[in-house]
Amino acid sequence: MTNGKYIEVDPGVELFVQDVGSGDPLVLIPGWVFSAKAFASQVEHFSKTHRVIAIDPRSQGRSTMSLQGNDYITHGKDVTKVISELGLKDVTLLGWSFGCLTVWEYIRQNGTDNVKAAVIVDLSPKPLSRDDENDWVEGPLEEIAGAYTQNLRNPEGQRAFITEYATEVMVQRELTEDELQWIIEEALTTPYYIASNLFAAGMFSDYREEAKLLIEQVPTLTIAAEHWGETARSFMQRISPEARVEILGGHLMFWEHSDKFNELLEGFLKNDA
Repeated sequence: MTNGKYIEVDPGVELFVQDVGSGDPLVLIPGWVFSAKAFASQVEHFSKTHRVIAIDPRSQGRSTMSLQGNDYITHGKDVTKVISELGLKDVTLLGWSFGCLTVWEYIRQNGTDNVKAAVIVDLSPKPLSRDDENDWVEGPLEEIAGAYTQNLRNPEGQRAFITEYATEVMVQRELTEDELQWIIEEALTTPYYIASNLFAAGMFSDYREEAKLLIEQVPTLTIAAEHWGETARSFMQRISPEARVEILGGHLMFWEHSDKFNELLEGFLKNDA
């Protein structure tokens, strides 16, 4: 990635940030254990019309691997510092997967005064629920507990978990060997003992109040994967009847179906944000 810089968010902790283009700021925050490389298509497309800020969160990608702060409260503080350091005003925040938690945490800490719009890509504001048949959740509690207590205990388990998730949930077509290897290598940049902290912190989050506030105070678009699309729409509209939910592809839809995703996002930014 070009136009990269490092921003210190804590003593000894730097985030790698790509800052490219000019215009209204669009801040891109990737999900669990991924870097902003996943947003390559969005950076290329939207930097023609926006100032695109693509962030590698703490302990992910090219940012500092830190033994402290591997939770979404701290990630929210980190993004607050990046926005302040770069002097960004009236930002559009886009979070993917657990990056959505960072968006909601930013709202919890700062309110919506400096937020022009928000895009939530494929995550429930409450990833776990006892009512996993009706609520939008990441999976049954037993499966989530199994991933945490079994897979995320060593590199081999983390690799197996990512491989299964990539092939079964993230994309809808068969990945090439090179594509699968890229996804695995992206995810394994974050060591398992940090990945497990982030996993637990994300799964036990509850940002329904912030999700409602965001929807009702600024233009907000939720984009959900097809495999749980109607459940996601119903859940978000229970949080707020004003929720706008679009359905597209798998969990990594902005990468697999980048043209469709970019067209959807461009329409939202032009007409709603």
